[in-house]
Amino acid sequence: MKRFMLLGLLLTALPVWAQDMPKATEASKPPELTFHVVPDFLKIPSDMIMAEAVGVAINSKGHIFILNRGNHPLLEFTTEGDFVSSFGEGSPIFHIPHSIRFDAQDNLWYVNSGDNLVVKFDSKRRVQQALGRREEPWVYLTHGIERAIPGPSSFYQPTDTVVGPDGSTYITDGYGNSRVVKFTPEGNLVKYWGDRGTRPGQFNTPHNIVMDANSTLYVADRQNSRVQVFDTDGNFKQEWRVAGLAWSLCITPPPNQVIFVGSVGKVYKYDLSGKLLGEFGKLGRLPGWFDSIHALACPDEKTLFLAEEFSYRFDKVVLQ
Repeated sequence: MKRFMLLGLLLTALPVWAQDMPKATEASKPPELTFHVVPDFLKIPSDMIMAEAVGVAINSKGHIFILNRGNHPLLEFTTEGDFVSSFGEGSPIFHIPHSIRFDAQDNLWYVNSGDNLVVKFDSKRRVQQALGRREEPWVYLTHGIERAIPGPSSFYQPTDTVVGPDGSTYITDGYGNSRVVKFTPEGNLVKYWGDRGTRPGQFNTPHNIVMDANSTLYVADRQNSRVQVFDTDGNFKQEWRVAGLAWSLCITPPPNQVIFVGSVGKVYKYDLSGKLLGEFGKLGRLPGWFDSIHALACPDEKTLFLAEEFSYRFDKVVLQ
């Protein structure tokens, strides 16, 4: 009899207790950020047909540069979105472009993943430095065994780069390798860290890299759906789990920096401790929707430029 009385009391109290418990999905869901896409912001000339949209970067003048895999690979626009010029047509080093970044001196860093090449252009678009090495058919055909394994200063489909305040260059390398490579300002190999795997310090397609004002490095470990955080010597600090594939990163200027992570149909906003501050976007390939966000640029916390690879589209997004 006592058992039935106890069971009855538990069943009576259960609805009240359940009402006080927050739903797990509601408690864990990040804030939805309100946004709008600025229609036709970039005035791309009608005779320049975009292909895969893979890179976007902003120089010190606020000019927007976009990178795609069409016949006009690199285009420059004013702060108002007016077309300025194009660059790279017909050059073999723009064979398979992957990313672009600007350093503090307004040098343009260009990554060609298909040719295992990273090139630094000055503000006059002259080549200042080339890291890695394009395949040379005559060497591979005649010295195949001798040159079968590339040296550690060569790349295997690199993806992105960032330059530190001391001029050191960090490259995510990338699709074939799974590591971060550090070079001196003169282009000499310092060290590298990482291999393929899921443990801290390992990678599965390190796809983007940014640095904050304290010289902390953040790596988009794409296929592991996370961001990994390191110091400049490659010492692991922490990881942030992302709800989708971590395709791309951008970081806002100091003093109050935040990081945006581009994924598939979504953009996530984090503070530098790894706290998720919000998200926006839905999957689709029409304007106002997003597919795989291959690159991001964020000149401030409310303005983003997105390169959506498979939509062949570049968007300016304003957060409310």
